[in-house]
Amino acid sequence: MRRLSLVLLPFMLVGCAALRDAFSSRADVVARANDQTLTVDRVAGWAGANRDLPLDPLTLGRVSHAWVDYTLFAEAVAGGRDLRDSATAAATMWPMVSQLKWQKLHNRLTGRESLTPQQVDSAYAAGQVRVFQHILFQVPQNAADSIDKRKHRRAEQLLPQARAAGGRFGQLAARYSEDPGAKAGGGSLGLATRGQFVPEFEAAAWQLAPGAVSPVVKTQFGYHIIRRPPLAEVRDSFRVDLESRITRELDSLYVDSLDIKRRIKPVDRAPEYVRTAVQDLDAARTSNRVLVAYRGGSLRVRDLMRWLAALNPQLVQSLPTAGDQQIDQFLKAIAQRQLLLEQADSARVTLSPDDWRQIREEHDSTIATLTAILNLTPEVLRDSAGPSSQSHVNFAAARVNDYLDRVLHKRARYFPVPIFLAERLRDQGSWSVDEAGIRRAAERGEELRADSGQAGGSGGAPRMTPAPGPPPIDTARHQQGRRPPR
Repeated sequence: MRRLSLVLLPFMLVGCAALRDAFSSRADVVARANDQTLTVDRVAGWAGANRDLPLDPLTLGRVSHAWVDYTLFAEAVAGGRDLRDSATAAATMWPMVSQLKWQKLHNRLTGRESLTPQQVDSAYAAGQVRVFQHILFQVPQNAADSIDKRKHRRAEQLLPQARAAGGRFGQLAARYSEDPGAKAGGGSLGLATRGQFVPEFEAAAWQLAPGAVSPVVKTQFGYHIIRRPPLAEVRDSFRVDLESRITRELDSLYVDSLDIKRRIKPVDRAPEYVRTAVQDLDAARTSNRVLVAYRGGSLRVRDLMRWLAALNPQLVQSLPTAGDQQIDQFLKAIAQRQLLLEQADSARVTLSPDDWRQIREEHDSTIATLTAILNLTPEVLRDSAGPSSQSHVNFAAARVNDYLDRVLHKRARYFPVPIFLAERLRDQGSWSVDEAGIRRAAERGEELRADSGQAGGSGGAPRMTPAPGPPPIDTARHQQGRRPPR
């Protein structure tokens, strides 16, 4: 018996996936969305026809999830469901809603109010924070002596004019300065505190009285002419920058106290879990694995996926190569944001009618774009489908297949269903994606590509039957910066 067990073990290890596929009653289906199915043959046809599409389960899984999102959307539209209701708008526009809630809580916590004119005057006179302008004649590192002398001469020639310019110093900076970051703002370097600049610049700038202009100053960047503008010229920008600085300091103090009070701490293997999650975002969307623990709750992988969808997409791309310490700090920041939103909800922070108007406009624009992509206007549904609601749904599902067929045959650009709208549709519908079906579609796609190659390119994968009704719009005219199917 022991010998038999040793013989069977390798078979079980190697063949478990095949056995699972063989006994799966859904091996001919890749995905389902309510009553619609995405077959292995259809996905294989898409994959076989597009040789640029990687034939791996992860890529075909993303295609399948894109089909689920679009089919659930199309079924909702065809079934007459109102996707512009308040609950759907709030769920779909979660990043905007969250930002507005946090801003209102933030203002309440900091008690932020505009500084009075007297407070602005006092802060400027105290001189703890100052505003400087400069004109830079840039000298590249390792520049020849002739270039250095020429830039120095130009600075000295402009100096008398700069000293006589007064409030027109900014015009000279906009014309002559070679500092691209400050040039457009009249040479302004914003609000500054001691120690912010390189030593040579620092020593000259902090000696200036309001309205005074420095001699030509040499630093590692080149030759500078520095001016400290009087308050009358910069009152508004000085007040705004000062208020922002005060707010940031209060924010930092509050977040630090929150960190201590709630004991926010990433788990030991959090960076490893994050790198794994971003390799398969669809699977991560339902993962309950804890990344950060804190008193009274935790940040899980699925929570992180929501935040990543709301933040800059480049963050997702940078996480796999980020260091452990960087990822831990990032996770702490996300956990802090999550706690702040929980506090906003506990404090019953509400949005104003103007806030909701903005949210609805953004949401309605998204719904209109997706409807136009599939060409599922009420007129098209009425004229091109049968009288029953089910015939409308079937027609809409055919429009999805036709659109993805066009995308995967490179005749249209892909526009994803926004993740928070997709999440809402999935919560209210019935859907599934089958790994066994995906593997079979990949295998069948390989066969179709091989058959096409043997036929000299004349065979190819079977083409999809066009959906009834007019074609979808060409999405190449829609928003830029599209992502590949999730």
